[in-house]
Amino acid sequence: MSGCQRGFSRMEKKSPHSKQVHVRTGITLVLLTFVLINLLLYFYLDHHFSPWHSSGDPDLCPVGSFKMGSMETCLPLLSCEAMRKEVRRLKLVGEGAVKKVYLGEWKERKVAVSQLTSMELQDDFLHGLEMLKALQSKHVVTLLGYCEENFTILTEYHPLGSLKDLEEKFNLPRFRSFNTWPNRLRLAVDYAAIINYLHNSPLGTLVMCDSSDLDKVLSQYLLTLDFRIVANDLDALPLVSREKGQLVKCGHRQLWGEFVAPEQRWPRGEDMEFDDEHMPPYDEKTDIWKIPDVCDYLLGHGEGSDIIRLHLFEIHKECKKRNPAERPSAQTVLNTYKHLLMSLLKDSAAPEVRDML
Repeated sequence: MSGCQRGFSRMEKKSPHSKQVHVRTGITLVLLTFVLINLLLYFYLDHHFSPWHSSGDPDLCPVGSFKMGSMETCLPLLSCEAMRKEVRRLKLVGEGAVKKVYLGEWKERKVAVSQLTSMELQDDFLHGLEMLKALQSKHVVTLLGYCEENFTILTEYHPLGSLKDLEEKFNLPRFRSFNTWPNRLRLAVDYAAIINYLHNSPLGTLVMCDSSDLDKVLSQYLLTLDFRIVANDLDALPLVSREKGQLVKCGHRQLWGEFVAPEQRWPRGEDMEFDDEHMPPYDEKTDIWKIPDVCDYLLGHGEGSDIIRLHLFEIHKECKKRNPAERPSAQTVLNTYKHLLMSLLKDSAAPEVRDML
């Protein structure tokens, strides 16, 4: 046998072992990648949805400044003079009880210009401005400037608007790929994270009072182009302080319907006319009562939504306890949503790994 033939024969004998080594190496790399992805996902969710993550977030600007989109440096909030000179209003895009919202342009960037509708509501408008200034974080729309002289607020513009008509937005050709159960569940996580942030805000425990029905709730939040949620309308955020015995009432009118929490309804029946002075106050657990209904809307009825609802049945049952004290905290709800998202993502990836073993 020639030297070349002997060498070829040795290579043939080694090749099965070599293939096994390569297969084991490939499997090891896949498993390591799988573990790494789960670790990154854990740290991302833990960081992004912590109520206090914003304080040390390098993407956030110091108080009194802002950046948005692709901006790399922070700029001072626009003053009255700067807004008059540099901001151009284009068209009316929305109107509520407290303010009108215009699409505007600032240095070739689209912005939202909010203008007070009636001087009778200036206290609500200014309260919303103070909340925007104090609560700047990834959970809240970016404040770009304001002018108290003419009751104007400038914020980042999100072309998808509020959470209303979510199905229509998912059906737009550009965004159909976003219509998956992980993205739907992430929206629910976002919503729970915002409620948790408000309940544990730098100002104390704040209650989202503009929430008498589902449409009203959905109008308070904006949908970003990467399908995340940010709070936008902060005009009605009263403070709860248990230390001072301070509870809240969301307005001075009677509230009806199953959407609002039981403690928000007139407790003395139809035989006695509603009287705001005799209406008992309540705390932030009214927000918890409403989470299951908002989550149900966000999940929609696509593939995987029923499985998610099944997993969330117990926590949502707890949210609907008639006794507010027995409802879970927003942090508990958020933790449950985050754990479910991580668990389902891991389970959906696991079969692909098992197929390679």
